[in-house]
Amino acid sequence: MYKLISTLIILVVTSQIHSQVVAPETHNLDTGKSILHWKGSYVFNVSEHNGEVYFKDGYLNSINDNVIGGSFTIDMTSITNEDHLHNRGPVTHLKDEDFFYIEKYPEASLTITSITYFEDTNTHEVFADLTIKGVTKNIKFYAILDGQARSFKAHFKIDRTRWGITYNNEVKNRAISEAIEFKADLQF
Repeated sequence: MYKLISTLIILVVTSQIHSQVVAPETHNLDTGKSILHWKGSYVFNVSEHNGEVYFKDGYLNSINDNVIGGSFTIDMTSITNEDHLHNRGPVTHLKDEDFFYIEKYPEASLTITSITYFEDTNTHEVFADLTIKGVTKNIKFYAILDGQARSFKAHFKIDRTRWGITYNNEVKNRAISEAIEFKADLQF
């Protein structure tokens, strides 16, 4: 009798614990409304190039309206800039082996590894693995999420050399800032 009662108690407690586990909710990226702006500049010249690159897919996961993770695929073949539209931009060169080598690496990705919400500033500290040209490095940035607008906005920089994004000419490579700036405007 003791074994039967013990077994029933364990089953009831276990079923209550399992019924309280909440499955993550997935929020799919609206790729038609989401964009990643980029900006590269020169070290000693007051000049820069900027443009856009688009997403192939992505999602955020949340539990009880708290984002817990996510992953995004960036379509590197979509990289463009305004100057290129006027036959002055570096897009063709950005796509070759010196920079993003999109023939071999047509996609980049970002996977959130941890995220912390700071209620007092309404910001999220995001740690993520960024993969470019087959090289994965951890980055940290801050984001603003708006649940009602279903948006995720972030502004951050990376050191391009950590991912092997370098010009094949050493003198010209030093003339280009190592920082690439990104502004993400994502809609879900």
